[in-house]
Amino acid sequence: MAVTGESSQQIKQVTAYPGRPPVTVQRGSGAPFGWWPAVCIALVAAIDRIEYNLLAGALPTIQEEFGFSDSQGGAIATAGAIAAIVLLLPAGRLADTGRRTWTVSAIVAVWALLTVGTGLAGTYATLFAVRVLLGAAGQLYNPPASSLLGDLYPGPGRARAYGYERMAYFAGLPIGVIAGGALAQTVGWRTGFFLVAIPGVIIALLMLTVREPVRGLGDSLSRWYSSSSATASGFDSGTGPDSDPASGLTPVPMRAQLAALLRIRTLRSVIIGLSILFFGLGGLFFWMPSFYAREFGLPEASAAAVGGGAGLVGIVAGILAGSRLGDRYHQHRVAIGGWSLLFGTVFLAGAVTVPVLVPQAICFTLANVGFAGAIANLTAANADVVAASRRGLGFAVLQMLVTLGGALGPWLIGLASDSTGSLRWAYTVVLLPLVIGSLIVLNGQRTYPTDAATALTGGTDD
Repeated sequence: MAVTGESSQQIKQVTAYPGRPPVTVQRGSGAPFGWWPAVCIALVAAIDRIEYNLLAGALPTIQEEFGFSDSQGGAIATAGAIAAIVLLLPAGRLADTGRRTWTVSAIVAVWALLTVGTGLAGTYATLFAVRVLLGAAGQLYNPPASSLLGDLYPGPGRARAYGYERMAYFAGLPIGVIAGGALAQTVGWRTGFFLVAIPGVIIALLMLTVREPVRGLGDSLSRWYSSSSATASGFDSGTGPDSDPASGLTPVPMRAQLAALLRIRTLRSVIIGLSILFFGLGGLFFWMPSFYAREFGLPEASAAAVGGGAGLVGIVAGILAGSRLGDRYHQHRVAIGGWSLLFGTVFLAGAVTVPVLVPQAICFTLANVGFAGAIANLTAANADVVAASRRGLGFAVLQMLVTLGGALGPWLIGLASDSTGSLRWAYTVVLLPLVIGSLIVLNGQRTYPTDAATALTGGTDD
C-alpha cells in the first residue's frame, strides 16, 4: 500500500483501491472507508439465512403435504450443509486470488434462482435435491466476504464489521423462520419462496457497488495505528506469493497452506469453539418453531414468531454489546468470546428445562445474547490471527468446520426426537458440547496475543 502524503502524523493519503486515486485515512479510525461495504456484506449474510431458513418456518406445512418424518426433515438441512463443505476450500482459494466483490454478487444471484426452484418442487426428492444445491451455494460467500472485511476494517473496527455480518447472518435465521411460517399460513409456502427471491436479486446488484480493496490493506493500517511513530514505513500491499498470481513466484500448494493454518494455536481453539456453537445453534433454530408448537400448543405462525422473535432480539443485543466490548478490549477478544459462549450455554439449559412459556422465552433470548457476543469476537479473532494473504482460505477452513457442526445439529436433534418422542429431551444433546467448547475457547486466549502479532507481520508459522 503506497502512501503519497506525509503532511500530518494523524492523516495519510493511502492507495486503497487498485487503479484509483489515494484516499485520506485518519489514524485510529475503525472504518476508514465507511460502513457501506459492511452493510452490503451484512445484507448478503441476511438474505442467505432468510432464504435458507424459510424451510424451517414452513416445515410443518411442507411435512403435511409431502408426508416425511422429523429425521427426514433434519436430513435436508444436514445434506445441504455437507454439500457446502465440498466447495468451501476452492472458494477460499478463489477468495485469495480472484475479484471478491464479483464472486459474492454472483453467488447471491444463484441463491435467488434456487429459492425459486424450492417453490417449484413437487416431491420430497425434488425438494431435497434443490435444498442440497442451495446449501452447497449458501456458504460460499463467506471466504471472499470475510477477506474483504479484513482488508477494509483494521483492528479498532474489526469486531464491529464482522459482528454486523454475523448479526445479519444469525438475525436472518429467525427472520427466515418467522417469514416462512407467516407466508405458509397466508399466501402458501410456495409463493413465499417466490417472493423472497426478489430481494436476493436486489442485494446481488448492491454488492457490485463495493470496490475491491488492495489486499492486506486492513493489516497495514493496523500496523500504522499500533506503531510508536506515525511514519509510512509500516505500509505495504500485504499480498504474499501464495495469493498473488502476478508475483511471478511459484504458488504454495493448498495442502501446505492448510497445514500452516492449522498450526496456529488460537485458530484451532476458535474453530473448535465456533464449530460446537454452530452445532447447537443449527439444531436450535431449525426445530424451535416445532418445539413451541408441540410443547406449548402454539399455532404455526405464532410458534415461528415466538421462537424467531426471541432469537432475533437476543442476537441483535448480543452482537451490538459483544462487538463493542471486543473492539474496546481487542487484546482479550478470545476470552470475551469464551465467557459469552458459557453465558449462552447456561441460559440455553434454562430454555430447555423451563416448562412455562414466558420464562422459557426469556432464557432463550438470553442464550442468544451470549452466543451472538461469542460469535462477533471469535470471528474477528479468526481474522486477527491469519495473515492477509491467506485470510480467504482461513475463513474457508473455519466455515467448512462450523458448517459441518451446524449440519449435524438439525439431524441429530431430529433423530433424538424420533427416539425419545420429545424435542425437549432431544435438545439436551447440545448442552455438554457447548460447555466443552467454552473451555477450549477460554484456553485459546493464552496464545492469541502472540498469534495476532505474527499475523500482522505476514507470518504463518511455516
